[in-house]
Amino acid sequence: MNNIKDKVILITGASSGIGKATATSLAQQGAKLVLAARNNEKLKEISKELSQDSNEVKYKQTDVTNVKEVNELAQFAIDNYGRIDVLINNAGVMPLSLMHNKKIDEWNSMIDVNIKGVLNGIYSVISGMRNQNSGHIINISSVAGHLVTPGSAVYSGTKFAVRAITEGLRMEESSQNSNIRATIICPGATNTNLTQTITDSDVEGNVSSVYETTIEPNDMARAIVFAINEPSNVAVNELIVRPTNQEW
Repeated sequence: MNNIKDKVILITGASSGIGKATATSLAQQGAKLVLAARNNEKLKEISKELSQDSNEVKYKQTDVTNVKEVNELAQFAIDNYGRIDVLINNAGVMPLSLMHNKKIDEWNSMIDVNIKGVLNGIYSVISGMRNQNSGHIINISSVAGHLVTPGSAVYSGTKFAVRAITEGLRMEESSQNSNIRATIICPGATNTNLTQTITDSDVEGNVSSVYETTIEPNDMARAIVFAINEPSNVAVNELIVRPTNQEW
């Protein structure tokens, strides 16, 4: 069964980690991709690599905290492919810190990228998906969206918010029979560059111990592909995927 071939799929945070791995997996199954991230050179490199196998891949440098740029990204997808079937709101940051260290700029960055970035993505595609009476919005949360640990207070707050937003979206669209599916993906410790943004030395040790065992971005990509590939009358609403030996 392949319900992915020829679907137009927009991915934010596509220049590395889970976003890049998901783009690769979806390209292999014949999706038409629009890749977005802040790093234009990486996007160009990935798009060139994926296009070598005759895949249809476009890219556009985008800051998800800027709603104008996200709207332009959605229009770019429509101009190239005529529609958007799936949005994967994958862009995110994780500069964990203890509250008393007052890293307010990092708090605001997480709020802007992890919450507002998701909302900007939804804002940019929801009308088009309603008009075509189909669509799928996949938002990347985290196991930190299910529980809080010391140092994760603000990050967890943003990821709890992603889950609440996605569930609210699901309920609203289900009540309107719009055929828009909503999925929450919650990764556990994954081998990406997220931990490289942590500047608080008070939490680095705890984070390092958690990340001694990780899963790979490809493992998360399989979960995302699974959710997309289900028949249109089946909605995978939430998946938690973490290392077998991750305690929390």
